[in-house]
Amino acid sequence: MLQQVNGHSSSPDTHGKKPLREDLQEFLGREAPLHLLDDLTKVNPVTLETVLRCLQARYMADTFYTNAGCTLVALNPFKPVPQLYSPELMSEYHTAPQPQKLKPHIFSVGEQTYRNVKSLIEPVNQSIVVSGESGAGKTWTSRCLMKFYAVVAASPTSWESHKIAERIEQRILNSNPVMEAFGNACTLRNNNSSRFGKFIQLQLNRAQQMIGAAVQTYLLEKTRVACQASRERNFHIFYQICKGASADERLQWHLPEGAAFSWLPNPERTLEEDCFEVTREAMLHLGINPPTQNNIFKVLAGLLHLGNIQFADSGDEAQPCQLMDDAKCSFRTSASLLWLPEDPLLEALQIRTIRAGRQQQVFRKPCSQAECDTRRDCLAKLVYARLFDWLVSVINSSICADPNYWTTFIGLLDVYGFESFPNNSLEQLCINYANEKLQQHFVAHYLKAQQEEYAVEGLEWSFVNYQDNQTCLDLIEGSPISICSLINEECRLNRPSSAGQLQTRIERALAGSPCLGHNKLSREPSFTVVHYAGPVRYHTAGLVEKNKDPVPPELTRLLQQSQDPLLKVLFPADPEEKSQEEPSGQSRVPVLTVVSKFKASLEQLLQVLHGTTPHYIRCIKPNSQGQAQTFLREEVLSQLEACGLVETIHISAAGFPIRVSHQNFVERYGLLRRLHPRTSPATHSPSDVGHSEWSAHAEVPTLQPLLRDIFHSLPALTRAGATPGDPAEATPAPVHCGRTKVFMTDATLELLELGRAQVLDQCARCIQGGWRRHRHRKQERQRQAAVLIQAAIRSWLTRKHIQRLHTAATVIKRAWQKWTIRMAFLASKELDGVEENHFSQAPCSRSSFPLPQAQTQLLAAIIRLWPLGLVLANAAAGVRGFQRKLVVWACLQLPSSSPSGYTVQTAQEQAGVASIRALPQGSIKFHCRKSPLRYADICPEPSSCSVTGFNQILLERHELGHV
Repeated sequence: MLQQVNGHSSSPDTHGKKPLREDLQEFLGREAPLHLLDDLTKVNPVTLETVLRCLQARYMADTFYTNAGCTLVALNPFKPVPQLYSPELMSEYHTAPQPQKLKPHIFSVGEQTYRNVKSLIEPVNQSIVVSGESGAGKTWTSRCLMKFYAVVAASPTSWESHKIAERIEQRILNSNPVMEAFGNACTLRNNNSSRFGKFIQLQLNRAQQMIGAAVQTYLLEKTRVACQASRERNFHIFYQICKGASADERLQWHLPEGAAFSWLPNPERTLEEDCFEVTREAMLHLGINPPTQNNIFKVLAGLLHLGNIQFADSGDEAQPCQLMDDAKCSFRTSASLLWLPEDPLLEALQIRTIRAGRQQQVFRKPCSQAECDTRRDCLAKLVYARLFDWLVSVINSSICADPNYWTTFIGLLDVYGFESFPNNSLEQLCINYANEKLQQHFVAHYLKAQQEEYAVEGLEWSFVNYQDNQTCLDLIEGSPISICSLINEECRLNRPSSAGQLQTRIERALAGSPCLGHNKLSREPSFTVVHYAGPVRYHTAGLVEKNKDPVPPELTRLLQQSQDPLLKVLFPADPEEKSQEEPSGQSRVPVLTVVSKFKASLEQLLQVLHGTTPHYIRCIKPNSQGQAQTFLREEVLSQLEACGLVETIHISAAGFPIRVSHQNFVERYGLLRRLHPRTSPATHSPSDVGHSEWSAHAEVPTLQPLLRDIFHSLPALTRAGATPGDPAEATPAPVHCGRTKVFMTDATLELLELGRAQVLDQCARCIQGGWRRHRHRKQERQRQAAVLIQAAIRSWLTRKHIQRLHTAATVIKRAWQKWTIRMAFLASKELDGVEENHFSQAPCSRSSFPLPQAQTQLLAAIIRLWPLGLVLANAAAGVRGFQRKLVVWACLQLPSSSPSGYTVQTAQEQAGVASIRALPQGSIKFHCRKSPLRYADICPEPSSCSVTGFNQILLERHELGHV
């Protein structure tokens, strides 16, 4: 759930507006691509959307660590990455002059805490808070940090001290397998989920050498021993002894192959955490000898057999419930392994002892079947909880150093993450209460870090507002009335508790709290608490009983009678130790409930954290399936909310999430000076600037007047962007200029972008007008040039055409002139020759006569060319183009033979007349084979008065000669 900060929603889609333009996002994050941003505070703007995109880009690039201010975000890779935790890399971060300049890593955090302890004159204790939901990698992170400190903080000066340091280092590292075997289990979300919180204190001497450690645990989930959810498993140690025990140990512990146990679900699953030998070896290094180990595993086997005990309903309240037939063997085996007498054990499970009256009279009441099962489970949980606490004390006695020898420490806090399930009870309430306290501590530290950054930049801190979670903490732990106090009061009342009654009391007493809600449609009694990470609904059924955590006194007395050496240590027969569950009716001692014990231990932890310099590692699980290279943004977002990073983003958004260097600010927004006339800086009063602040801290002196001019344009932008009639919108947006950066809010960024868009719009219009004018002029010049070119081409083509026509006409003219001259010459020659023959005294023969050589060539040319003129003159008017060419070609293909073979015969010769002047009789026919000429083979009707061919030409020539 996203809360309102400063009246603005900090969700990705604030006020339903569209995301920032790509160019703006590129400007805000142009210094490096998203996967190269080592710190989420460098993402601009600091919103959930940009944070998610940055984390996703880095995860896909196999970069699993990212800084977020004073917090390190660790993404679980879900695949082996051995080179990421190699000893060489540890040495690189340890020997680096400035490890903070290296890539983000848990070794960087570890080295920073170690140098803080080592370099300060008055060393300050350091602490690292590792948080995250189940499966996010908290256990692995804590394990790697311990390995890092064991390597870098062990620098002995002699061989003897080297042996001591090596032994201490080995013990510290071996405490992890033991704690994980007895305190971790396989859940739906994680195969190695820590079911308890722990604070590991790594102790350093004055030489900053690690000489010891101490472990403190919180809220072990002991109910898992007797109750496991579907598809989940019990603690790892039960599966280890069933799978890793030898044949002799199986016989000794009564664990045959294939034995079925009710409290051992899903035994077929094999995990890497089921390595029994690793646990036994680690216990041996911690000082737990083999006989003691054997005793521990025998008690655990007895608990497994205890879970197989089932009772049958007696049907009569006055009679105790009897064991079922198939449970009798398991009962005897469990009593034997725990070294408990059978009859007292059965009686403690079947019969409840009640003390009443002033004389504390004892009444024995048979238990129902459900009560017998509850007492059986209570016995198992009691034994396992005492065994776990004893193991922690053994580990501490093995690795803890003398308080006189260690001076400082580095603390590793591995706690539950925020939890919200369909069915939430007392465990989730305590876990989320602890997360609320740690979130408050984190917010206070983060604000301090923010204040230091603003102080370095020369800014004031008073203008930053943020959402505090104190209201939620008052609801849970406040005084005089809170949820915890009401639950504890119900436990003190000597009456049966009702779930509906508890719900009613909480709703009536705390109705005024804004963090309390209820679901009226819910059929089950419940109440809702609005946490910083979102609302959680808690069911009131069984809440009071879990808070009481009742342990029947007869069970405690029974365990004190055990002859088992380990149980004697766990349950000493101390006469001063009295059960808290048997107070007298007159003088009741306040019951020490689960909530009270948890609250006391949490307050003690916070006191330790307040005395240290905290560092935070937020472990994030990219997906719930445990698949590599799979980033589900919805699941990551819910975890960011749960671990407090969303609240951190809210705080950042409440301050100045946009931080731009002076140079980049001037480069992008320098054009805003166009909106403000150039005036002297002295002419501006502070009222002109509004909430924007100017401090001459710019690194480059030339940027100072530019920044000042840009800031002076903000009031005009604010008035231009204000809604008419809304004076609140006309308030100048806050912007602060630091020594190296410009700090501003999202509203200021939008205002600057609006002004920049206006200036760019004006510039675009000016550019468009100039471009259109240039394009028009260019087009006009191109049109004129095209017209000129077209005219020149047309003129040139016309001249060429006329020249060709002139040349053709000249050729035709010359040919015609030659032809007419030759025809005239031929006619005159022929006429002259006929006349001479006519008047000669010796008449010539009628036969053909040979012509001279010159006349023969001329006659041949005339004979070859005259049909052309005749045909062209008589051709039809429609003959054009190719047809006309065929006619010419046919005429030119007349058969040619020697000119001497041609004879001129006339009709006069045939008739005996020698003169050419006689009119020819009949027509002249030209026959061409396959002639294309129309009417070429048609002979016209002879006309008596018609003259054709050369005869007509000769006659006309003769007439002209007489004229």
